[in-house]
Amino acid sequence: MNVTIIGAGNMGRGIGSRLLEGGHTVTLVDREPDVAAELAEQLAPAAKNGAEVKTRTFGEPVEGQIVILAVPFGATDEVIEQYGSKLAGKIVVDISNPLNATYDGLAVPPNTSAAEEIAKEVPNGTKVVKAFNTTFAQTLEAGEVDGTPLDVLIAGDDPEAKRKVAELVEDGGMRAIDTGPLRRARQLEGIGLLHITLQQTLDTNWKSTVKFLS
Repeated sequence: MNVTIIGAGNMGRGIGSRLLEGGHTVTLVDREPDVAAELAEQLAPAAKNGAEVKTRTFGEPVEGQIVILAVPFGATDEVIEQYGSKLAGKIVVDISNPLNATYDGLAVPPNTSAAEEIAKEVPNGTKVVKAFNTTFAQTLEAGEVDGTPLDVLIAGDDPEAKRKVAELVEDGGMRAIDTGPLRRARQLEGIGLLHITLQQTLDTNWKSTVKFLS
């Protein structure tokens, strides 16, 4: 698959490395073209099985069916406004944790989630999926913690959209877990908040992961 990642920061790096490792072509987009170009050059050696890493200018039509919003929740409005109808029919993956100004709570009401708010803004026919918000950038680059593959929790209302996102996850050496409809993003964002706040408590320096064992 050809996946567009909007945002060439740490999460863009981590997710991009997993996708390229899994043999999927990645198109990087950032408001700062030089940042995207530099990241593309750094990620190129990770590409397997004919995958490529490319860049495009912010606002240009997106390549591929899947668009990952690797930006903070506060920046998603601007991205959606900029792309508008170019997102119609795409699978849009929200990875954000909508933290408040003091980073001790969520900025969205308890009866909604960042992903659900994004779903209200995108064009009709766009399928929104929540994923990657419980994984940290450093762990995504490796795809594992202490030799154990990451769990990537996924929520969405469209089964086929979730299946395709799960395929990206599994091809990148991680385990995809379907948590149910998009409203489950409320709980996923709560888990994301808890995982963030525990970094100081556990002194894990953003190198921990949320793992389900049985």
